[in-house]
Amino acid sequence: MFSSAQLVSLVDMMTSSTSTATPMKHAFTRQVEEVKTPKSDINALILDYLTVAGYPNAAAKFSSEANLQPQQPTSAIQQRLRIQKFIHRGEIENAIQELNQVYPSILDNDDSLLFALLRLQLVELIRNCNNSPDRDISVALKFAQTKLGPKATTKPEFLEDLEKTMSLLVFPQDETLDPSLSALLQPSLRRGVADQVNQAILEHQKQRKEAAIRQLVQMRVWSEGVTRKETKKDLPGIIELGLDGDDAERDAIQNGHEPMITT
Repeated sequence: MFSSAQLVSLVDMMTSSTSTATPMKHAFTRQVEEVKTPKSDINALILDYLTVAGYPNAAAKFSSEANLQPQQPTSAIQQRLRIQKFIHRGEIENAIQELNQVYPSILDNDDSLLFALLRLQLVELIRNCNNSPDRDISVALKFAQTKLGPKATTKPEFLEDLEKTMSLLVFPQDETLDPSLSALLQPSLRRGVADQVNQAILEHQKQRKEAAIRQLVQMRVWSEGVTRKETKKDLPGIIELGLDGDDAERDAIQNGHEPMITT
């Protein structure tokens, strides 16, 4: 997921003009500068990101300021955000309860997502166990046996993940862990599961699972890589995105440009 700083930086790159102090411009760069991207397209990308990533207040404010129709009701975005916040705080049981209450069919139809949530809940129980003075592991063991054990037998990857997670009970927290084990205790695991849940909800709502701006960047990186590898095109060493919103609406009308579709 893009952070706010990364998003601002990316948009700044997309909307800023190339410095006039550059002595000689590559022919490709000059061609890119001739393409004027309407500001409405850039605004649509920003709103799409705020909606998909789950920023209800920012999305509502931006859609109003940019005179754009909201892509989703604020309440729907807030529901996704609430569940993600539970996961980021390590309150997995609350996240599962909320998810089952609002979208009861998601976990019923997605064994992998349910296992990921339950495994993360086990990680949180082990974390609490390791932080407690008496280091009572009974709660974590019972949870693993009753909630994860039956599911782990259905898929080899589930069993492997469960065995790896249970290894956290064997090694003291202050001992240097194998990187594959220490990764389970990092915030990145919570973020990964939160992203999985967010995408599952978006799919359930018949929405795209990934923000258009991410797809745009991925496509751009892929196309540049293919061009450099498989053709003999003369390209500059570094290619900026080359989008410029200044005076773009006027140029769009002249060029017959249609608004970008991000739904």
